[in-house]
This record gives sequence, C-alpha cells and structure tokens, in this order.
Amino acid sequence: MSQSNHQARKRFCLVLIKPSHYDDDGYVFQWLRSPVPSNSLATIYGLALDCAQRKILGEDVEIEIHPIDETHTRVRPERIAQMIEKSEAGGMVMLVGVQSNQFPRALDIARPLRESGIQVAVGGFHVSGTLAMLKERDADVRRAEEIGVSLFAGEAEEGRLDGVLRDAADKNLAPLYDYMDDLPNLEGTVTPLLPAEIARRAFGNTSFDAGRGCPFSCSFCTIINVQGRKSRSRSADDIEGIIRANLAQGIHSFLITDDNFARNKNWEPIFDRIIYLREVEKLNIKFSIQIDTGCHRIPNFIEKARRAGVKRVFIGLENINPKNLVGARKNQNKITEYRQMLIDWKRAGVMIFCGYIIGFPNDTRESILHDVGIIQRELAIDIIEFTCLTPLPGSQDHREMTEAGLPMDSDLNRYDINHVTIEHPLMSREEWETAYAEAWKNFYSDEHIETILKRCIATGTSASKTMVNLVWFRGSGQIENVHPVEGGFLRFKSRRDRRPGLPMESVWIFYPKYFIETLFKQIRWFALFLNCYLILRKIKADERISEYMDIAITPVAEDEVENMEMFQSAEAQDYLVKLRRVEKHRQGVTSSR
Repeated sequence: MSQSNHQARKRFCLVLIKPSHYDDDGYVFQWLRSPVPSNSLATIYGLALDCAQRKILGEDVEIEIHPIDETHTRVRPERIAQMIEKSEAGGMVMLVGVQSNQFPRALDIARPLRESGIQVAVGGFHVSGTLAMLKERDADVRRAEEIGVSLFAGEAEEGRLDGVLRDAADKNLAPLYDYMDDLPNLEGTVTPLLPAEIARRAFGNTSFDAGRGCPFSCSFCTIINVQGRKSRSRSADDIEGIIRANLAQGIHSFLITDDNFARNKNWEPIFDRIIYLREVEKLNIKFSIQIDTGCHRIPNFIEKARRAGVKRVFIGLENINPKNLVGARKNQNKITEYRQMLIDWKRAGVMIFCGYIIGFPNDTRESILHDVGIIQRELAIDIIEFTCLTPLPGSQDHREMTEAGLPMDSDLNRYDINHVTIEHPLMSREEWETAYAEAWKNFYSDEHIETILKRCIATGTSASKTMVNLVWFRGSGQIENVHPVEGGFLRFKSRRDRRPGLPMESVWIFYPKYFIETLFKQIRWFALFLNCYLILRKIKADERISEYMDIAITPVAEDEVENMEMFQSAEAQDYLVKLRRVEKHRQGVTSSR
C-alpha cells in the first residue's frame, strides 16, 4: 500500500447535532417527519463541508461529517462516542443552533459524551443571547462549562469553524469562542446545505438565511441581540448558488429564515434573480418568507414575491391592542394598516400565517377571546400561531426581569413559547393557560375554518393547501399537545430517552401505552382531516362561492376607523387620536416647505 493511500485513511469524525427538547412527560419530541428544517444545521454543515474540501487539518486527514437532526433521528451518545474513538485523527461533537428550550436536552446529550472523554462544543441562540445580555453566566450555560463543554457565541463564518476544528484535532478546545462583537459579512460566504436525506425528513423542505439582523427593537425578541440590528445580506449570486445546490439533490421547496426578509437590503435583486430562474429557466422552485406588517408599502415587494414563487408568508402581527404593541416596543406595527396589508397578500394568492402573542400585561381572558373574535371577523388571516409571552433568554424582557429579580420558571425546557413561565398582573397561571387554549379552539373552530376556506376560493388562494395547514395547526394542539411548529407526522418515543430524574417505564407499561396512544391519535387525525375535507367539499359545491364576500376581504374604506370593531376599544381610540395628530403635523411640515 502506498504512503498516500495510507495517509488518506486518517479520519477526523465530526458529529453535528441539532437537539430537540422534552415533552411534559419527559420524552424527546421526535417524529417520522418534522416540518421545519434547521437553518443552523444547514449553515454549519455547509461550512464543515468547505473545511473538509480545503483539508484544513492536513492533506492526510479526511473530515468525516455526520449531521443529525434529533427532531426525526434518535441520538445515541454511546454509539457516537464509539464512532469518534475509532477515528484515527479523533473527532468532536457540535451541538448546533441550540435554543433555550433545547438546552437541557443538549446538556443531557453532552454529559455521557464528556464522561467518555469526547470533545463537545455547544452554540446557538441560548449561548449567544445570554452572553450578550446578562452580566453573569446563565445557570445552564455554567453547567455546560462545569462538565467541560466548550461554548461558541456568535457566527461561524470567515474561518471561525476552521479554528475550532484545528483545536479539536489538537485536543485543545478553548472553553469559549466569543465572536459576538464581530458579526461576519455574509456576501460570498459558504453555501448552507442540508443533505437530501435530512431535507426529505422535513417534508422535502430546506432552509437558508438570505440575510441576518433586524432594524426593529421588539423587547421580546432575541434575534436583534444575537444577529444585530444592521442588515447583513447574501448576494443574488449567493442565493442562486444555494438554490442550484439544492436542486441538484432534488430539493425544490425553500424556507428563507430571515426574521424579516422585507428589510433585507438585497431583497429586490434576490427576487429578480429568482424570478429569472422561474420565468426564463422554468425552474420549479417555491418559497416561504417572514416579513413585517409594513412590507406592503414597499413598491413592488408583494408583486415580485408572487412572481418569485412565494407561496407562504409569516407575519409577526403579535397583537391588535396598540397599548400592548407599544409596551413590547413593536411600534412598527400599525393596526390601521393590518387589513390593507392582509388583503394585498390575499390578492397575490399567498397563504398568510400570522404570529399572535397572548399574555401582555393588559390582557385578560375576556379581552383575549374578544380580540380573537375581532380577528376572525375583520382580518383575512389563513393560519394563526398563538404563543405565550415568554421572556426568552437573550431578549430585553429577560434581562430586565433578571436584573429586577422577578420570578421566572427555572426549567429552560418550558421556554418553548407554548408554556406559561412568568406571573401575570391580571391573570392567574390557570386563567392564562385557559385563555391560551381557548384562543386556539375558537380560531380553529369548524365555523371559522369554513370562513377561511371561503375566503381562499374568493381571493384565489389555494383552498386545498390551506385546508391541510388548518388540519395541521388544529390537530397539533388538540391531538398531539404540541405547538404546530414543533409537531410532526407520527410521533416516535424511545423508552430509554426519558429525561433524567424521571423513572424509566417498564417494557410492559411503555409499549402497550405507546401503541394504543399512537393508534388513537391516528384515528383522530383521520377524523379531523375528513371533517375539514367535507367542509371544503361543501363549499366547492356552491356555484356562487367565487362571489363570497365578508368584512375581512372587503376593500378598505376611508371610514373604517368609525365602523370596524377593531378600532372601537379605548386603547385603539387613543391610538387613532395620536395617529391623526402625527399626520396633521406631517402635513403642516410638508406644506411649509
């Protein structure tokens, strides 16, 4: 055997794990198929591939990369440890993109690996956010340090991953890699990529960020404190490269994960390039994007989004009470523009997803349900995603509560925006949880599902695809007891992967219970799908359905603020008075010029 062949056999084993988190019974959330592909995993996998191709550990060392998304693949630390121990050049485990609610699970994966002597590093929003915002180490981050896990804060482009891998090859990982004060330029950087087998487990979707950073200052947001408030963007050439790399492995559906793509400084050249790929090269590609409530005012934005194949938009509506929006520093959301914005997207044939936060200081159970009723009647939203106001580590809310010594739940696993984690000035925890559950139930009632589907047909949005998503969002909570974005198709459970501290159930209890639970859940899913299908079928049988009209899809009128219920509350009236005062002042300034 030649010397070169002998050298080529040296392997450095790099295992990338995007952890899941635990359900209320202590079992890892895991599915046969999960809907949301991990952008963090795609980013680090792409960077690792580049490191391997450049042979950063030497010509004689091959970097062998094993990406794992735990939402659909079981993580077995003992097998990972054995695989790394057999590698001639050693290796390491990276826990990537770890959010706060995933951090306890990440520690439980890391602990047995460290006991086996395996090098482990953890990065993501929890590490970066707490280092950026807190004066002292977060308790769970400190636990990671105590067991010898290296911390990575910031972003890994511009050769930063190279340094981590070289240190790991030398068995000399630093305790902390802190790049929070040095955010990299994204233009021309390495293409993020998920292997096809992982993307297929996410219903054939993949994700990438066209840019990072958001100019707004919402107090509940962690992104602005981790990725900054200045827009950093990939170029149109970069985006084309990402699309073509994924098309080469049969992936056609993309989630652009920018927190606010409308504020990406390169949104127009990116859309223009995608339009060329779709209309000239006839490439079959489609996209989902996240945008703000004011993007309809940007000339050509919605029209170019339609031509670029945007099929779904997620909008952070957050609330319809102006006082709540101001309290959350969400001043960019103007309730007077909600209807026009939503109608403009509906006319483009785009499915509209909106986020809505429950638990602002002014909320009560009655006010929450009242506002949900207004939304149902007056706003043309297809899918709404309710969340509980949560002081996520890395947010301004969390820092202020920490510094004030206010009580917050200590278990990070609950910080999934689906659980109540703080006290409320007007509601008990039970009342808050009840209002949250009732908001879901009311919005996704049979009656309102029928209304949504009628609006879809009348405005040209795909009623069939909307129906599937309505089934998903209603069933995730009612059947699986999970937030829809953390749900999936066919729940997996491993008896041995229960959260430490909880008893392992016996074979004779666990498996019969799991089998019966799974069977009844699938029956309920089928019944729900059939119910919604019959609703849609009844609607389509109406020969005059294309003429359907209600308040939500009626063109905006000049006298709306006098007639729409959304503007009749005391808070809304105060807001309108201030808005008119500002507009009058603006007109005076303009006329004086």
